Amino acid sequence: MSINPEMAENTLFLKRHESILKCLNYLIENRQEVMDILTQFSCYRAANAEIDSTILTLQGALQEVQTHQPSWQRSMAVFMPSNVILYSYALYLLIPSLYVENIDFRPSSHVNEYVNMLHEKLQAVHELPIYIRKVSQKVFMENSVMPADIVVFTGSYTNAEKIKKQIRKDQLYIFYGQGINPFIIGPDADLELAVTDVIRMRLFNSGQDCLGPDIILVHQEVSEPFKNLLIQRLDDLVFGANNDPNANYSPIFYKDTLYSVSEYFNTNDKFIIYGGGIDFRTKKMEPTVVYSELDQNLEIIEYFSPVFNVVSYQDDEQLIKRISSSYFSERAMGCSLYGSEHLTDVLRKKHTLTINQTLEDVDQGNKPFGGYGTMSNYIFYDYKLVSKPILISEIVAEYLSEKRSLV
Repeated sequence: MSINPEMAENTLFLKRHESILKCLNYLIENRQEVMDILTQFSCYRAANAEIDSTILTLQGALQEVQTHQPSWQRSMAVFMPSNVILYSYALYLLIPSLYVENIDFRPSSHVNEYVNMLHEKLQAVHELPIYIRKVSQKVFMENSVMPADIVVFTGSYTNAEKIKKQIRKDQLYIFYGQGINPFIIGPDADLELAVTDVIRMRLFNSGQDCLGPDIILVHQEVSEPFKNLLIQRLDDLVFGANNDPNANYSPIFYKDTLYSVSEYFNTNDKFIIYGGGIDFRTKKMEPTVVYSELDQNLEIIEYFSPVFNVVSYQDDEQLIKRISSSYFSERAMGCSLYGSEHLTDVLRKKHTLTINQTLEDVDQGNKPFGGYGTMSNYIFYDYKLVSKPILISEIVAEYLSEKRSLV
């Protein structure tokens, strides 16, 4: 008697979902074990929040894949990010295993040791065909990327473009990068809420998170009270070790960040109005406020550190002109708006927009996320590029063959 291929496929799907549920239970029952890995390079609050987000995402895995019904794919290759390694493991490896036969992944060199530790523990639980490849990028490209149906790259736009040039017409290439993620604070904003939220986001994992705002645009009518309140709150923050649950910020893990930001401070010292200290021995970087006016055109960098780049703007016209410029548009991902809600429609054209809340508040791993800037994220298939919010299961269903029926 022949076996119905669709029934066999659905049986495999259910078995793989059972494996994901085992991982979910492992995270719940062995939380401290995972925390001990994550807090070797992330601060306590960030590690704790990452585990919570991962649990929530895995709980939604079945519904996500049944909703979008991506077709069964043979292979996938993933370049993993250098942060949020547990959450990324769920997003880019565990959930895609529900519709991809084999998945190869290459850890970022910055966190290779910790990704390996995490994978060893989780792989013993799920026993899925998810394989870590501790090889050079050249070997990973030859052995894993080139044969894959789906390629996921997380990292810099420059590196993403180099890989994109080698992608075949029939390969689905998904890029996750970084955005500027501006906070916009209008003249009618609730400043207490805005300051609370901007500190929470800018200091998430001591600033070492890609959702942190690289610019805080404040209307000139409220720029002084905003700065005063921000500095007042920063004065009360406590520095501590990664495993200290009471620490507001912790040592900087990425050494190149210490060098690049210290150089930026030295070049732009006249704009520093608070903080600016870096201790290379302890890797402590003080929360630092850099203040300028929009027409001074102070360089915007991705700080990946506790730096608050506060920029005052004169009016809506000046703000929208800058937000609509090619530099901002190309890097459009998320945007958080406090006050000035009449700007909602124009900001939503390019960003995942939050109103009086942060990107962390709306980020849910089973829903599309990102913006419409090509340097922030894009999908590349059939030599055509589209930039929009991305959920892998939805994109696979949209671009690769027919949808399937999942029981």
